[in-house]
Amino acid sequence: MNRQEVFDYVKQKYNALPDYPWADQNAALRHRENKKWYALIMEVDREKLGLLDEGTVQILNVKCDPMLIGSLRMQEGFHPAYHMNKDKWISVRLDGSVPEDEIRSLIDGSYGLTAPKSNGGERKQ
Repeated sequence: MNRQEVFDYVKQKYNALPDYPWADQNAALRHRENKKWYALIMEVDREKLGLLDEGTVQILNVKCDPMLIGSLRMQEGFHPAYHMNKDKWISVRLDGSVPEDEIRSLIDGSYGLTAPKSNGGERKQ
């Protein structure tokens, strides 16, 4: 899954468009109701992720169940969250190393974890 495919997915599923809060191509995906981020797409130097080769790579940061983060980090294509809380967020490389369905599932999970709370104190589904 690449950057544009992520944008297409969230547009179709959540009617969300990327927001560009900085003067670059890094994009935030936000809830319309509370403006909270549920995903962030950035281009970072590969070395900042601990990769040995030079150049940059597109990553997707998503909020994730802390119980899953440790096991995900053991898999190819996952890294401790770049510029985010490493206990609650994870970075996913958008270079084909992670299957599309897994990326979609992580986006959906992050969307749910960052959703506005209902009057009962629980998150909307």
